[in-house]
Amino acid sequence: MGAEASGSGPALRELLREAETSLLECKVCFERFGHRQQRRPRNLPCGHVVCLACVAALAHPRTLALECPFCRRACRGCDTSDCLPVLHLLELLGSAPRPAPAAHRVAPCGPGALTCHHAFGGWGTLVNPTGLALCSKTGRVVVVHDGKKRVKIFDSGGGCAHQFGKKGDAAQDIRYPLDVTVTNDCHVVVTDAGDRSIKVFDFFGQIKLVVGDQFSLPWGVETTPQNAVVVTDAEAGSLHLLEVDFPEGVLRRTERLQTHLCSPRGVAVSRLTGAIAVLERPLALGTGACSATVKVFSANMQLIGQVDTFGLSLFFPSEITVSAVTFDHQGNVIVADTSSQAVLCLGKPEEFPVLKPLITHGLSRPVALVFTKENSLLVLDSAAHSIKVYKVDWG
Repeated sequence: MGAEASGSGPALRELLREAETSLLECKVCFERFGHRQQRRPRNLPCGHVVCLACVAALAHPRTLALECPFCRRACRGCDTSDCLPVLHLLELLGSAPRPAPAAHRVAPCGPGALTCHHAFGGWGTLVNPTGLALCSKTGRVVVVHDGKKRVKIFDSGGGCAHQFGKKGDAAQDIRYPLDVTVTNDCHVVVTDAGDRSIKVFDFFGQIKLVVGDQFSLPWGVETTPQNAVVVTDAEAGSLHLLEVDFPEGVLRRTERLQTHLCSPRGVAVSRLTGAIAVLERPLALGTGACSATVKVFSANMQLIGQVDTFGLSLFFPSEITVSAVTFDHQGNVIVADTSSQAVLCLGKPEEFPVLKPLITHGLSRPVALVFTKENSLLVLDSAAHSIKVYKVDWG
């Protein structure tokens, strides 16, 4: 009896984990359903369930018409309803929905803030995008998403120039892309959670290298000024450096730069200083609470700055959920916040945190950030399935 009882603990934890990923997560934005108004699960007439934020993002602003992102059945946003089974399951797991409090909004930005000049992509062109990168030589934008071809390359005007990487089991296929970077010599590097590998392509989509059997769950990827690649492993809690001969497709050296990180996801490298920022996003099982910590390491991997969700809450009036991190050209750390649909500047690592809102409206769920040479900021909005281009407004 005792052995049977002791064996029930792991089985129960596995059941809870399965419920978290299979039943309590919106399969459009991959956020957990919850009590906040935007995260409430909604039934579409076809029976599929998405969160309210995704219903709002998919619906036409005037007619409210939308297509189910799964079966493509047409409906209207006003025809949706609360999904009571999911709400009841949330309650059973200790996350009972309650009336959402009046939402805090980020203070409007002053002169010098960023305003949206144009956007491209959109549902159909992009499907649930997860990663964004910029080719510094050509100015082309690279996005990984859940479409038939996983990698899509846009020209500077927002038109689709090329796509590759179909879903499949072959080495050159991509099962489930999480992030992407473009090297200094125009090679595309993708983290594939489907087979837990790093895949390197040339800019035309020809496979050059597959690095497998070294990662538990490769997530974030970024190019260094020396044309190496840094990769986070969310499951192993580590940060890796890969030195690759990209034209020859040969892995020259790997190094584990950091261990004992807590579910590291996003990663960014400063072109100015070589500093590396890592976004940790641990999830508390059974509660749905997902805190965040931004850690910044110097080029020689000394910790030079750190701030977490609690620390940010002391300076900011609303909940902050950090979903992406990057550096601007001055070495400031910039983060995306999905709770307030905003982009914030945290200042330089030695000054953490110096909170300055850069973008406070026009976003639904920002998940990736990239600065261009011209200092425009590209924001990947996964709920709108689009890339939005922001420029400084000195008005």
